[in-house]
Parts: sequence; C-alpha cells; structure tokens
Amino acid sequence: MDAIQVDPVFLATAVEIVLRAGDIQLARRESGFRVSKKGEIDLVTEVDLECERMCRAVIEERFPDHDVLAEEGTSAAPSRGSRYRWVFDPLDGTTNYAHGLPIFCASLGLEIDGRVEVGAIYDPTRKELFTGERGYGSFLNGAALRVSGTARLGDSLLVTGFPYDVHTQTGHLVEMFAGFLGRARAVRRLGSAALDLCYVAAGRFEGFWEQHLKPWDVAAGALIVEEAGGRITGMDGSPFDPAAAHLVASNGHVHTQMLDVIRDVRQKPQAFR
Repeated sequence: MDAIQVDPVFLATAVEIVLRAGDIQLARRESGFRVSKKGEIDLVTEVDLECERMCRAVIEERFPDHDVLAEEGTSAAPSRGSRYRWVFDPLDGTTNYAHGLPIFCASLGLEIDGRVEVGAIYDPTRKELFTGERGYGSFLNGAALRVSGTARLGDSLLVTGFPYDVHTQTGHLVEMFAGFLGRARAVRRLGSAALDLCYVAAGRFEGFWEQHLKPWDVAAGALIVEEAGGRITGMDGSPFDPAAAHLVASNGHVHTQMLDVIRDVRQKPQAFR
C-alpha cells in the first residue's frame, strides 16, 4: 500500500497529547501518586489513568467520530466503527515509573483503515520526542532517524521485554534470552517496548524481540522503525500485525539472523511453542 495523504493536524494532535502526558508524568513524580495492581506484577498508577483521560478528552473534543483504544480503558465508549482509531499507551514503563526508574514514555498512534499512519512517542526525562508519518520518515526532535548499518548479529546490541505472566513462563523466556545472548554482542531489557522500538529506529539497538504484546505497546513504535528504514515481522517471520502480540524489529540487516535464532530455540524439545 502506498502512503495516503494524511491531515497534518493528526500528527500535531498526537505530538500534543504525548507531550502533555509527559508533563503529567513528571509533575506527578514530584507530587506523588497511588499504585494498584492489575495482576501479580502488573501495575497501574493514577498517572496512567490521568494521562488516558486527558487523551480521550482531546480526541473527543476534536474528532468526536474517531475511536480510541487505550490500555486502561478509562471512560471507554463503544466502538463507532470509524476509519480512524487512536491507539494510546498513557504510560509505557509503568513498573519503571512506580519504582522511580526514569525509563518510561507515552505512545500514541493513529490507525486509518486499520493501518497506522502517524505516531508519536515522548520520553519526558530525556526530552526526546520520536515521531513518524508513513511515507515521510521518522524523526527525533525534528532530526531524521535512520537504523544502524550493522550487518552481523555478533556485532549487535539487542533488547527484549518480558510479559506480565513471566512467573509462569520463566523457562521459555530464559531459553530465548540465552539463545540471543549466545549470538549477539549483548542483550538489554529496559521495560518499555515503545522506547525499545524507538531505539532501534535511532540505531541505538540493532534489534528487538518480544511476545505477549498489546497494540498500544507497538502501534506508534513499529511505524517509527519502518520509517527509519527498519524491518518488522512476527517472531515467526510472518507479516507484522499489531494484534498478533509478538514481533521482531530490526535494522533489516540482522533480521534473518534473529529469526534464525528464534527458530533454532523453538526447535529444541524444552523450548516454548
């Protein structure tokens, strides 16, 4: 599919919302906030909810016929069946945020007819604004992004993440982690899928893999990687689908090597399926 003509107000709105979310995140770090649990290790803070309510209010005011898909589901209206759907993670890296670790962001993408066309991700602690528009490139604070040119997995710095049900899948995840650890230069785990993707786009990582993701984790970041010249697929090499819950993102050069590692690990009798 070719790029479509997208109203510039959409990207401007995405940028405004993630910047406002970043301001809320920083302010509430100073004033304090309550934390509750959605699962054994899955946290939600008042800040997640406040940022999401802000996003929904802005979209409702400016684009009342648009749909919104957001992580916490605050004040969620029934789907209108619109061509336009905003996909928002109000605080990606909630666990980091709750523990005072400054690796978190807000992420917002706009789908038009099921395909993400614009995206914005903001890391307020580093004042880094990542943006992407299909067919027009991706940017960090206005400067064009480009994935790295590293061609060997052995020379690559990779990143991954673990799902919230990690306690029930420890062996499977360790097998995959070990598979990459034995082939790459190093592997990191930051705790924010959206920033992991941005860092691939910026050439800071050569590749990222993760399973059990949600659309709001990856909608904007995947577009930013693609527009920086990178490649996105499922972990099985299938075409990328934000709803499929798993992905490999890379600079393109090491993508096949990453898929080979995943295939080799999966073929082991003790590996996950």
